[in-house]
Amino acid sequence: MSELYVKHCVPCEGGVPKLDKESAEEHLAELNEWVLDNGVTEIFKVFQFDNYYQTMAFVNALAWIAHAENHHPDLSVSYNQCRVRYSTHAIDGLSENDFICAAKVDKLLG
Repeated sequence: MSELYVKHCVPCEGGVPKLDKESAEEHLAELNEWVLDNGVTEIFKVFQFDNYYQTMAFVNALAWIAHAENHHPDLSVSYNQCRVRYSTHAIDGLSENDFICAAKVDKLLG
């Protein structure tokens, strides 16, 4: 099990180097079924639910994580699924913050 979920995001306003592919893949190995895009600019995962209520409960819990960490994903929400995408827009790539938040989402669902 990843220890990323116990870490906290640090503010990133640019000037921080984005993760290279090797570092991103190392962090990705600590997550549960997240996907690294080809450009190494984001990670994403699609979560499936039984109904709209469960989907929205997940979105609300995810919003709490985003608020607490001050790091916000891009979401695509439909009746029974939510696609979650993390990227650090200030550096136009991935930072450790993206993987920390993804690990917290994984932990949320057990």
